[in-house]
Amino acid sequence: MRILLHPTYFPNIATLATLVQHEVIWEVEDNYQKQTYRNRCVICTDRGQHILSIPIKHVGGDQGRQKYKEVRLDNDYQWQRQHWRTLQTAYRTSPFFEFYEDDIAPLYDKPYEFLMDFNFETLRVISECLQIELPKTRTPLYTNDVPQDMLDARFLVRCKNEPEFVQDDYVQVFGDRHGFIKNTSILDLLFNEGTNALTYLNQFNTAFLNA
Repeated sequence: MRILLHPTYFPNIATLATLVQHEVIWEVEDNYQKQTYRNRCVICTDRGQHILSIPIKHVGGDQGRQKYKEVRLDNDYQWQRQHWRTLQTAYRTSPFFEFYEDDIAPLYDKPYEFLMDFNFETLRVISECLQIELPKTRTPLYTNDVPQDMLDARFLVRCKNEPEFVQDDYVQVFGDRHGFIKNTSILDLLFNEGTNALTYLNQFNTAFLNA
């Protein structure tokens, strides 16, 4: 089954499981919306759930609405350095952080102009870490309706009103303090489960896509 998905910042586990188990087409012609996973991801720190948010350059006036692919990053703020330092602090004691560190770190070494381009870079790196092929097909135009032979999973981009699903626990770095935190960024799974991450994603129940 073909699935329509948004490219997001180090996607959450539900999104990555969908990518791994289905044929994905990327939605690249939509308008940008605030408070979505387009520019944020959830990780686990010693204080519990933590959101890494990428600052963007907002346009005003008549240009208040803009295409997602045209959204520029606000690199006046040193968000890349902050995000990488936060990831190091949160996961340096995880079993597989050092194993993937050299793959992830370069994403935070050079500036990117567009949010979507950066998100596709995070997807490329994650795909290489998981040893899967990154889907390349993209939408030629935007439409509210999708063909009958395709499932619309664009709702996974929303931070609020996330779908209900059962997720098996795995050992998280600070799980003894905060309990298991569901549907974090793929980075959390990768740093904690390493080479077992792909098996975990393949076994993830994606029945919520048909709800």
